[in-house]
Amino acid sequence: MIGLGYVGLPLAVAIARAGFPVSGFDIEAQKVGSLNNGQSYIEAVTSTALAGQVASGRFRATADFAELAVCDVIIICVPTPLTKNREPDLSFVRNTAGTIAKHLRLGQLIVLESTTYPGTTDDVIKPILEETGLQSRIDFFLGFSPEREDPGNRSFEVATIPKVVAGDGIEAATLVQAFYQGVVKTVVPVSTTATAEAVKLTENIFRSVNIALVNELKVVLGAMGIDIWEVIEAAKSKPFGYMPFYPGPGLGGHCVPIDPFYLTWKAREYELPTRFIELAAEINTAMPRHVVDELAKALDRRCGKALSRSRILIIGLAYKKNVPDIRESPSLRLIELIEEWGGKAEFHDPHVTEIPTTREHMAIKGRRSVELTEAALKDFDAVVVATDHDAIDYQAIADHALLIVDTRNVFGRLGLARETVVKA
Repeated sequence: MIGLGYVGLPLAVAIARAGFPVSGFDIEAQKVGSLNNGQSYIEAVTSTALAGQVASGRFRATADFAELAVCDVIIICVPTPLTKNREPDLSFVRNTAGTIAKHLRLGQLIVLESTTYPGTTDDVIKPILEETGLQSRIDFFLGFSPEREDPGNRSFEVATIPKVVAGDGIEAATLVQAFYQGVVKTVVPVSTTATAEAVKLTENIFRSVNIALVNELKVVLGAMGIDIWEVIEAAKSKPFGYMPFYPGPGLGGHCVPIDPFYLTWKAREYELPTRFIELAAEINTAMPRHVVDELAKALDRRCGKALSRSRILIIGLAYKKNVPDIRESPSLRLIELIEEWGGKAEFHDPHVTEIPTTREHMAIKGRRSVELTEAALKDFDAVVVATDHDAIDYQAIADHALLIVDTRNVFGRLGLARETVVKA
């Protein structure tokens, strides 16, 4: 398993639990040491579960990539971010393929799980591996199986989420299917690796477009004095033809804000427009600014104070409730926008104690979560609920905050309606 993050580590432990001996490869020596001591840094994998697999001898981590030569199956779970120009950054994939090529041998099965545009397995991975003189379908076998992680979702785990699989040729397809059938309950084979790559993009574009729709409706209906949350609650009573999606302060996580751009980039090669996808991204990207605009209006109208002279507390730094994952979190952008206005922003998050180093938000790294006390709440001019973690004392916020901007309808949902609450 190359890459031991939010996707790689849970999958590695699931494969080990299924009975396969697993070697986890990572370039960070500290991470390797922690894993071999049974210490997990991923919430989806408990240290108890990890330690059990380490003690059994079925899982070990290493930074020695020469050990790839003894592996029968090599799974690639590395990041596929975007460049500053919103284009695919496949540097991690290419570098990993180059590393595998140095140790490639006859009979190995290599499976890419990283989300990417259709054609990556064939057009990027295969040529790098075939530079060794070994040929796909003959000397080694190549496949793609998109990851399907949902951090914080207790209803599913790796083994119970259906796995889409595909291979480069009949033999590779058979091997990929056989391998994952030993790990997960349901395997869904498709005809080509490009099809499997498109499946993952389709899943996330579906979410992006529908979230953009309700975000746009939130703004439009809000101008009419209509509560979007009440509308959605009533609409979802329809037993057919409708699926509820919910608005928020913007999109976060590694998948939904990023993956659609992989398809829009690839579509340009065919001179085809992707207006629907790009419009959805445009709407979702604008949401943090909309929230800050609403915050500024509320401060002015209700408190007679300018945002530029205000201290704001952001509730929730993670992009999603009940997880510590801050990748692409709109809360980071909210902090930046508030301070661009001249205000001062701090955050409270029971799952995130400190803002780590990120490529996009270097100016705010190292800031720490503040304690949620009565005195602290009264000291801030407004509280913005960006992520509705369960482990938040919303009663205390309702009782003591001077102004609350709620982007998740958590106070309405909990029956904590107050004059101080503004939905945004």
